[in-house]
Amino acid sequence: MWPCCFGGRFKKKEEEEDNMKEIENWAGAIELVPCGPGLARLWKPVQRLSALERQIFDFLGFQWAPILGNFLHIIVVILGLFGTIQYRPRYIVVYTVWTALWVTWNVFIICFYLEVGGLSKDTDLMTFNISVHRSWWREHGPGCVRRVLPPSAHGMMDDYTYVSVTGCFVDFQYLEVIHSAVQILLSLVGFVYACYVISIFMEEEDTCRNK
Repeated sequence: MWPCCFGGRFKKKEEEEDNMKEIENWAGAIELVPCGPGLARLWKPVQRLSALERQIFDFLGFQWAPILGNFLHIIVVILGLFGTIQYRPRYIVVYTVWTALWVTWNVFIICFYLEVGGLSKDTDLMTFNISVHRSWWREHGPGCVRRVLPPSAHGMMDDYTYVSVTGCFVDFQYLEVIHSAVQILLSLVGFVYACYVISIFMEEEDTCRNK
């Protein structure tokens, strides 16, 4: 009876020691990454803030497709930050895969506003064809002067045909392109860093298995 009890206690203690060693190994792995979690705590909030800024202007322009993409992007960036700090490689893999999709989406947006490949910025693609709204920057860009023209018998008052915009320093499509280009740049840096963190984790895991 007593030997069994002591044997169970010793076994439980050994399991606890193994768990502590595993945690220490993961902590050692993250220390091998340049700047460790500190860089993740800095870079991921930058991505979230840039996505949040874009989300606000997309909401103002009722751009439902970008709104959905921005929301998913913010969630995945938070997940990637959690995975880096808590040593969860699977979460970082999810972030890496999403980053590739996010870059592809932003490349599509650039092509859409520059009308590459037969795309047209005057279509209702970004609003899922449920409204005639366009980019918020179309009427509220830097230096733009918005003037509503008298209605005619050919349409409704809320049609953009009756809105005159003049004096813009930068056309709205180029502002959208700049936003997408910034997202691509941030995502590429995050992608490279995430891949490096994953490789460090995998090497440490292989080392632990070979011991």
